[in-house]
Amino acid sequence: MRAALFNEPRSITVGDRPDPVIVEPTDAIVRVVLACVCGSDLWYFRGDSEFAPGPIGHEFVGVVEDAGAAVTHVKRGDFVIAPFAFSDGTCPNCQHGVTTACMTGGFYPSNGDGGQGEAVRVPLADSSLVTVPGSGHSEEMLRSLLTLSDVMATGHHAAVCANVQAGGTVAVVGDGAVGLSAVLAAKRLGADRIIALSRHANRQALATEFGATDIVAGRGEEAIEAVREMTNGVGVDATMECVGTDQSMKTAIGIARAGSMVGYVGVPHGVELPISQMFFQTVGVRGGGAPARVYIPQLLPDVLEGRINPGLVLNYETDLEGIADAYAAMDERRAIKSLVRVGTI
Repeated sequence: MRAALFNEPRSITVGDRPDPVIVEPTDAIVRVVLACVCGSDLWYFRGDSEFAPGPIGHEFVGVVEDAGAAVTHVKRGDFVIAPFAFSDGTCPNCQHGVTTACMTGGFYPSNGDGGQGEAVRVPLADSSLVTVPGSGHSEEMLRSLLTLSDVMATGHHAAVCANVQAGGTVAVVGDGAVGLSAVLAAKRLGADRIIALSRHANRQALATEFGATDIVAGRGEEAIEAVREMTNGVGVDATMECVGTDQSMKTAIGIARAGSMVGYVGVPHGVELPISQMFFQTVGVRGGGAPARVYIPQLLPDVLEGRINPGLVLNYETDLEGIADAYAAMDERRAIKSLVRVGTI
């Protein structure tokens, strides 16, 4: 099969790899229909995080081609969403809703296959894959279903961890695909005022379409002052940090009102929490990797019934042979998030 391969920073190519096969009776083989590039993949692409040469990618939807003898909940021909982490659903961590910390699970490509390829061996298939009901889904719908594998679920996690409440005033730090998804998640949860911190016109426009009521284009202290002024010096009721840098975290904490939470989902790079400020401001932080497997069943009906359209963050498209351009487009900010068309249903 053909699959994206990480060679070294700034070098993503497509090459031939062995077709995946059933290894454990709990495995399934999924033929990939759509995949995409994650903002976290860019950390590897840019050389800011270590990544072993080989397959890459963790966001995909596709069709079950084969299943092990112990797999009973999904079957050949099912169209499925694959959360970016596979999990058993039964360990203590899964039972507490943290499937990304599953004691027997893991993340792609630790299974041997990355999500940006023609097929993937999915471990723990019964408890990991989510079957999509119905058939004949539109291209627009397929894009939104793809976002549930990671980016929309991650934006939702930021909102949940920040304790977004109906009628509240909230802010989102970061205008990437996750930040925009967090805007949509906050709107879905009923936030009344949503302040999006963004400096790019096309992202500001999509944030507004997703429900943002205010845009702040500044960064750092400038952004903190602007949000404080907009909230009469109080700060926001819930803050979603969707970048992962030291500046973005300090901005998020700086605009949070006393007693509120910052939901952080940006993969941290060089972040140092200002504990003294948090102590006296009485601000907490909560977040981490989103348990997408927990959230997909909650979000899926809203996608299928057209109440939310998170697939709009996928504003650039290539095929698998164009994977290098998919990365470059995001790195150069020509794309919010790149869709990779791999196969057909």
